[in-house]
Amino acid sequence: MQNIKVFLNEDEMPRQWYNIAADFARPMPPPVGPDGKPLTPEMLAPVFPMNLIEQEMSTQRWIDIPDEVLQLLWQWRPSPLMRAYRLEQALKTPAKIYYKNEGYSPPGSHKPNTAIPQAYYNKKFGIKRLATETGAGQWGSALAMACKMIGLECTVYMVRISFDQKPFRKIMMQTWGAECLPSPSDRTATGRRILAEDPNTPGSLGIAISEAIEDTVHSKNTRYSLGSVLNHVCLHQTIIGLEAKKQMAKIGAYPDVVIGCAGGGSNFAGLAFPFVSDKMAGRNQLRFIAVEPAACPKMTRGKFVYDSGDVAMMTPLLPMYSLGHAFVPKPIHAGGLRYHGMAPLVSHLLREKLIEARAVQQLECYRAALLWAHTEGYIPAPETAHAIAVAIQEANRAKEEGKERTILLNWSGHGLMDLSGYDAYLQGKLRDYVLPEQDLQASLASIADLPKPPALV
Repeated sequence: MQNIKVFLNEDEMPRQWYNIAADFARPMPPPVGPDGKPLTPEMLAPVFPMNLIEQEMSTQRWIDIPDEVLQLLWQWRPSPLMRAYRLEQALKTPAKIYYKNEGYSPPGSHKPNTAIPQAYYNKKFGIKRLATETGAGQWGSALAMACKMIGLECTVYMVRISFDQKPFRKIMMQTWGAECLPSPSDRTATGRRILAEDPNTPGSLGIAISEAIEDTVHSKNTRYSLGSVLNHVCLHQTIIGLEAKKQMAKIGAYPDVVIGCAGGGSNFAGLAFPFVSDKMAGRNQLRFIAVEPAACPKMTRGKFVYDSGDVAMMTPLLPMYSLGHAFVPKPIHAGGLRYHGMAPLVSHLLREKLIEARAVQQLECYRAALLWAHTEGYIPAPETAHAIAVAIQEANRAKEEGKERTILLNWSGHGLMDLSGYDAYLQGKLRDYVLPEQDLQASLASIADLPKPPALV
């Protein structure tokens, strides 16, 4: 049997991030203000440091990774590229299934790939504290660790349903010195208003973002940090795909299909973008599948619109596939995939038909997660299980067609802090949920009067 992993070789670690915006044949629509006019860097300055704003708006193809950031990332990077032999055997498929194991990081997910650079750039800019939101807790715990390592204070607004369902994520954040609050909270005007309207609300990422931004703009020496969606976040995550390309080249492999779960889009972008560049250059017909939950189907049933990233509309209007910023998702256990909108860069690729999107149900994901745990040993996060479910679909398709196929997925994090979800599944307490059309239309109605992105020509 050939080696099942290729990792921890320093030459596989990239020294630059890849900015896919440089290679678009048709430029992405710019973010705009409420008046529909393009955003200027100065308009973002109260929320982000200018060095990250420059990355957010950059169209430079390669951006150097600072040595100070590399020194911290080297503690666990490059992450392993592994092959799921036992899963292949269980499926009796001719497909080869590779996965980039991002669970090797200290917090157990891909999130530190951007948490550390963001903490570094904020510290360099003179910022003392970061405020952020988190869904399932992967991002909050990653930023808590990064802030402690870099020397910043950290405040995390955690979506209330995840705060209740995943108490160990809260403890992780506190262990790394962060303050963790359930959102909506009584700390902000936004939180107090929403609690007054619905004391039992499960919360949402849109609400938590509003609270974090409100905290930021009303505090000294504080900036906001986001774990997904924005261009500079996707940029930092491309370290995943750049490593994967080098690792696969070492064993003479190249994927036919690349798969990642997609909440805000960063882990899918991180693996896919370096390979999408090959497709845009005409070097292959590689397929890319961004996987979302059927309960939060922004790419498969939402619309490409200008929408705010948060419920209080404190962010700029971003060009993205969205369910509407007022959308409050059902409390499925894949908390990291409950965001109402998709990263503009990922949305642009979907709109240009360079990638595809697929929605899957919660129970199928847990079945896939158990099969993975039974064959590969690792217990995946519920979010990661969405990518595994579609990888299994593609492997079964290869078996039906009698064709070999090389599948690459992003194993974006472990599920050891998500065992309550597994417990609920094993006890038969979980149910599938499809967003009703009337609820979707009601949510989209909240953005009907916002500026519209330009039509494709």
